[in-house]
Amino acid sequence: MIRSVKKFLSTSGKSMRRSAIREILKLLQRPGMISFAGGLPAPETFPVEDLKEITLEVLEKQGAESLQYGTTEGDPGLRKALVERHNRQGLKIGIENLIITTGSQQALDLIAKIFLDPGDYVICGLPSYLGGLNAFSTYGAKLKGITLDENGMKPDELEETINHLKELGRKIKFIYIIPDFQNPAGITVPESRRQKIIEIADRYDILIVEDSPYREVRFEGEMQKMMCELDSTGRVITLCTFSKILSPGFRVGWVIGNPEILDRIVMAKQTADLCTSSFVQKVIARYIEKGLLEKNLQKTISLYSERRNYMISCLRRYMPENVTWTEPKGGLFLFVTLPGQLDSDDILRKAIDKNVAFVSGSSFFCNESGRNTMRLNFSFSGTSDIEEGIRRLAGVIREEITGK
Repeated sequence: MIRSVKKFLSTSGKSMRRSAIREILKLLQRPGMISFAGGLPAPETFPVEDLKEITLEVLEKQGAESLQYGTTEGDPGLRKALVERHNRQGLKIGIENLIITTGSQQALDLIAKIFLDPGDYVICGLPSYLGGLNAFSTYGAKLKGITLDENGMKPDELEETINHLKELGRKIKFIYIIPDFQNPAGITVPESRRQKIIEIADRYDILIVEDSPYREVRFEGEMQKMMCELDSTGRVITLCTFSKILSPGFRVGWVIGNPEILDRIVMAKQTADLCTSSFVQKVIARYIEKGLLEKNLQKTISLYSERRNYMISCLRRYMPENVTWTEPKGGLFLFVTLPGQLDSDDILRKAIDKNVAFVSGSSFFCNESGRNTMRLNFSFSGTSDIEEGIRRLAGVIREEITGK
C-alpha cells in the first residue's frame, strides 16, 4: 500500500482546495438544519411533469440519436435554439459563436486550462464567485481583487491595478466579472460601467470572462446589455447556464465568444468529456422549442422575488443595529456585512450549533479580507424556514456583539 498520495501530485493537484460551499451543503442532511448556504434553486421550480412528457417524446422520436455520442460543440438543435433566443433578445450571433458545455463550471475550468500559466494574473472582484477563484488558482493563477461599489468593479482602481502589475512585468490574462446580480454581493453593473471596463480591457489588450448565470432571474428594473453585446473587439467570453433557470441536475451550460476562442475551448473539452450528454441536450432543445422555458422562468422569478422580499423583511425585523445587507434586484443571494470586529467563521460554527448555515464571506475574497461578511441564499427555503433561520442567525450575531 502506498504511504502517501501527495508525492505523486502535480502542481495543480497540490493547489486544489475543497469548495467551502460544497462542504457546507453536506450539513443539509442534518435534521432541522436550515441552510442559506448553497446557491440551490427551489425544487418547486423544476418542471417535472413537462420534462416527463418531453423525455418520452425525445426517446420515441430521436431514441438512438439521443443515446449516442454527440459533437463536442454541442447538439445542433440546442445551439440553434439558443442562438435564436439570444438574437430575439438583441444579441446578434451565429451558431459559430456558441458552444455547449457541461455546466458553466466546466467552462471556467476549460478557460483556465487554455489561458493560464502558473504566475499569470486574473483580475476579479472583491468579493467574487468561489468556484471561479478555485478554478483559476488550480492552474497556478495569481488573483488580484478590485473593490466593488454599488455599481460593481471600480474602473479607476481597475486601471491603476493593471498599470501597477504591468510596471512590475506581470502578465494579466483576463478580467473575471459577474455583471448581473453578482455572486456573492448581488450587485448589478450598469451598461455605462460595463462599457468602461471593456474599454480598459481593450486599451491594455486583456480578455474578459463574463460569467452570467443569474442574468435572466431579474425581479425588477431594466435588463442591461450583456458585455459580449457591448464588445466590438471579440475579447469577451460569456458563460451561461441552465442551472438557475431550468435545472442544475442537467449540468448544461453554454459559452458565447469569437470562433477562434471557442475552437480552443472545444479542443480542451475533447480531452475532458468528449461531449455533453446528447440526451439531456435534446430534451432541453425540445423544451425551449415548445415555449416552456419562458413560461416556467416567469414562475421562478415570481417565487424568488417573493422570497427575497421576505428575507429582507426578516433581516429588518430581527438583525441587530449596525448589520447591513445588499438588496439585489434579482439573482439568488444577498450579502450581509457585520460590525468590523466580528468574524463570520466564528459565527458560522455557532450558527451550525443552532441549526442554521450560511457561507462565510471570506471564502469569496482573494485577499483574505471580508471576514465580517456572509452570503445568504434566499431561493431555496420557504418563508417559514427563512423567518426561523434569520431569527436564529440574528440571535447568534447579537450574542457575539454583546458577549452574552
